[in-house]
Amino acid sequence: MASEGASGKYTTVSIPVTLYRRIKKLIEDTGFTSVSSYVTYVLREIVAAHEMEKGEEPFTPEDRERIIEKLRRLGYLD
Repeated sequence: MASEGASGKYTTVSIPVTLYRRIKKLIEDTGFTSVSSYVTYVLREIVAAHEMEKGEEPFTPEDRERIIEKLRRLGYLD
C-alpha cells in the first residue's frame, strides 16, 4: 500500500521486530533519523550496485584500445 510522504509516494515493507531493534541500536548517534531512512539508504546502495553490474560496459572495445594506447604513450604501460 503506497502513501504520500513529504517528498513523494511511499510503501510499507515489513521486517522482523528483532531486526528493527538491531538496526535502531546500530543507527544511534549517526545521521540517520529513523530505521526507515537507514533501510532506504541501504536498499538504494544495493539496488544501485546490482544495476551497475547488469549495466552496459561503459567503454566500447575501440574506446578501451584508445585508452590503452594513450596510457602507453604517456609511459604508464609497457
